[in-house]
Amino acid sequence: MELVVLNTSGKETGRNVSLDEAIFGIEPNQHAVYLEVKQYLAAQRQGTHKSKERNEISGSTRKLKKQKGSGSARYGSIKSPIFRGGGRIFGPKPRDYRFKLNKALKRLAKKSVLSQKMRDNSIKVLEAFNFDAPKTKEFITLNNALGFEGKKSLYILPEANKNVYLSSRNLAKVKVLTYNEISSYDLVHAGEIIFLEGAIEKFQENLRK
Repeated sequence: MELVVLNTSGKETGRNVSLDEAIFGIEPNQHAVYLEVKQYLAAQRQGTHKSKERNEISGSTRKLKKQKGSGSARYGSIKSPIFRGGGRIFGPKPRDYRFKLNKALKRLAKKSVLSQKMRDNSIKVLEAFNFDAPKTKEFITLNNALGFEGKKSLYILPEANKNVYLSSRNLAKVKVLTYNEISSYDLVHAGEIIFLEGAIEKFQENLRK
């Protein structure tokens, strides 16, 4: 399996890169993808929610009326959950929503997303490029030349590049990450995935471990 390397003008360079069938050509496992995306989103939750229960409410503990003979419910305290301002029954408490997944499943999830993206023809390989200084206008020109105007694009770099990152930071539909920062959520969320030529082999090597 091969992909043509494009230049920054969106033209073919005449070079190809080899893609591993075991990464880009498998039958997608949707449940594995679901689990890793769920794990990613769960880890974003702060879990700081809290409501007061009956024993935490400030208020009188005087019994409101006698136990029997009133013909209505037996009220013990103004802090009861049935009154406005009372405690909350089974309210939320601070908690950590994170959970673990094994590495093999996480690798399977990435392979599944990449295989589906290959079927959809949504993966491109771009020759290495750099900017002399952060220039959003130059990045927009590059993105439009590749035909990704108005599309969610994920650029995967072989190593951190401050100028490229800063040039893309203000673009709502563009994300730039290095090959070892990628999650299945990033791959699913992207409409188009663009590997820089030096990143594709490093990324594949990571998934073979």
